[in-house]
Amino acid sequence: MSAEVTFWPSGKKVTVKRGTTLLDAARRANVLIQTRCGGKAACFMCKLTVLPGSELMPISDNERRKLAGLDGEGIRLGCQARVDGKVEVKVPLDPLKAAIARQLARQAEQDEPLW
Repeated sequence: MSAEVTFWPSGKKVTVKRGTTLLDAARRANVLIQTRCGGKAACFMCKLTVLPGSELMPISDNERRKLAGLDGEGIRLGCQARVDGKVEVKVPLDPLKAAIARQLARQAEQDEPLW
């Protein structure tokens, strides 16, 4: 059986086999998710926000321990979370893009007229 994963904010969608990790689904959809450990749940760079109503396989004890309570806030590790149906996730900006976005926001606040 297959499952559909949508990655936000890009809106890219991909159909994958059930049981595929979110990291592998992202790679198939050409969505960049940062990782250093090669999918071994060691670097925590692949943290994603899973939107309500998404269908993932139950979280493993290993992933739950590594997340230390963040799973209750909808955070999952892309290298560990496995698709079980329709899934929507928010992918954080990579650190460089996030820093640029913060700088642009600060600049926009400074440039606004005060009247």
